[in-house]
Amino acid sequence: MPLDLRGVSAPLERQSAAAIGRAIAAGTLHPVEAADFFLERIGRARANPVFITLTPERARREAEASARRRAEGRPRGPLDGVPFAWKDLVDLAGTPTTAGSALFRDATPAQRDAPIAQALAEAGMVALGKTNLSEFAFSGLGLNPHFGTPVNPHDTKTPRIPGGSSSGSAVAVAAGLAPCAIGSDTGGSIRNPASFNGIVGFKTSEGRIDRKGVFPLSRTLDTIGPLARSVEDCVLIDMALRGAVASPVRRAELAGVTILVHDAVPSGLDSDVAANMEGAAALLSAAGARVMRRALPVIDEARAVTAKHGALVTAEAYAEQRAHYESADAQRMDRRVVARALLGRAIAGHDLIAIQRERERLIGLLEAELGDALLLTPATPVTAPAIAPLDADDDLFRRTNLHVLHYCVIGNYFRMCGLALPSGRDRGGMPTGIQFLARGGDDERLLSLGLAIERVLAEG
Repeated sequence: MPLDLRGVSAPLERQSAAAIGRAIAAGTLHPVEAADFFLERIGRARANPVFITLTPERARREAEASARRRAEGRPRGPLDGVPFAWKDLVDLAGTPTTAGSALFRDATPAQRDAPIAQALAEAGMVALGKTNLSEFAFSGLGLNPHFGTPVNPHDTKTPRIPGGSSSGSAVAVAAGLAPCAIGSDTGGSIRNPASFNGIVGFKTSEGRIDRKGVFPLSRTLDTIGPLARSVEDCVLIDMALRGAVASPVRRAELAGVTILVHDAVPSGLDSDVAANMEGAAALLSAAGARVMRRALPVIDEARAVTAKHGALVTAEAYAEQRAHYESADAQRMDRRVVARALLGRAIAGHDLIAIQRERERLIGLLEAELGDALLLTPATPVTAPAIAPLDADDDLFRRTNLHVLHYCVIGNYFRMCGLALPSGRDRGGMPTGIQFLARGGDDERLLSLGLAIERVLAEG
């Protein structure tokens, strides 16, 4: 049977998850055809190492079950039958969880789905496979020496980074290999690759999404969320991940909403990134938002705490996988990941206590200063750099990794939820991105405002 695309504006690979769900609900797109369409695209793109594991049998089984439910009039929701991809940190029954590491390439397959995998299966979604990532999810650049580095699809001449650590998930969406994907965000690992790839990324608040059955980097900071083509997709996937059947999220009015631009420019902020953010701010102001600018010294205080005592993520990453970092296993790992993790060995107990106490104090200060305002920053200070120089120079890799995460880490340190949106392109045609941060727990409000912000930016 030929693929029926009536009611879906071609090409299918550029459609949002929500649009594909609506086409399936309308009967103009069959779930099995949708799954086969994306599996075929993935097969033709195998030269770009976006996926580590494919699950075509599971995908077709889930798609067939979706079609039966549709025929019987009992669909499970707006994403029933929609294909998607998992970051390979999540246990999926019958597949190894590699965490992007050669150590686990041949690991015993998981016996059962992680709870979030069960949740998306219950929502009727169709798992295409598991995507590549930075080893142990511990890099913002997305390079992987074991499975290859997924190449950013926006430059066909110079191989550029995908961003990390959710590299494969971001490229899968940007390259039209899946309409949406699941990633994790510990220091920017959803928002950072979303920015580099010109898509939408949603960092949920700490504790919002179940992390059992997910390979840990930092049990304090790890969060789960979607990479997608629209804020609507993020709303629906957030619901599905939590097993929710309804959401209070509605497109909000921007009139009177305060958007605070953190008026502190790091060295190395690309002029096109800055200009595109200013253009977005101007559009939001014209739509009625109250755009304000001022420096937030509390953010500088947080950076000073990290400089003095060390990074919480480093301390927890080292403690979590210490057995690997302190054994012969380290010789088989990405040397840059090992070097970063071993910094955690030097963080003393009194330093860790200071980090934790100061974090709580500073979170309180920032929340008091922001109130209901959204914080607006670039998502990344630059567009995606070339891969080759970073592969060749470990010091450049280290400095660039810190630089690209400069803004995203604000959201993780201050326990915020965050939404990364495309803001345009630089003069070379590479995507730029911005992020909106809200207080932890304000996920529904952020998504409600995000729906309105996305419309304003698209119409501008």
